[in-house]
Amino acid sequence: MLIKSLKLLVFSALFAAAPAVAQDVVQEEDTVSYRKKTSIDFSDVNISGELTKPEGAYVGVRKNIKFKNFIKVRANFRDKLSDSVDNI
Repeated sequence: MLIKSLKLLVFSALFAAAPAVAQDVVQEEDTVSYRKKTSIDFSDVNISGELTKPEGAYVGVRKNIKFKNFIKVRANFRDKLSDSVDNI
């Protein structure tokens, strides 16, 4: 048991000292240079494939379609007005 704890103590001391040794190495900064203009030539590229178009029926616009009016226009609504006066 004593030997295992001694080995653990030595191993942890070496492990803790490793980052201190690594700090002595000086690393140079990376220099990145970019071109001011990039040109890509696609003239030699051949694309092979099949052109697919949407399938289905086209719905054309119909002209002169008349729909039924869902709003009923009343010619006389005085009876409704007289009923609403009682509510005021």
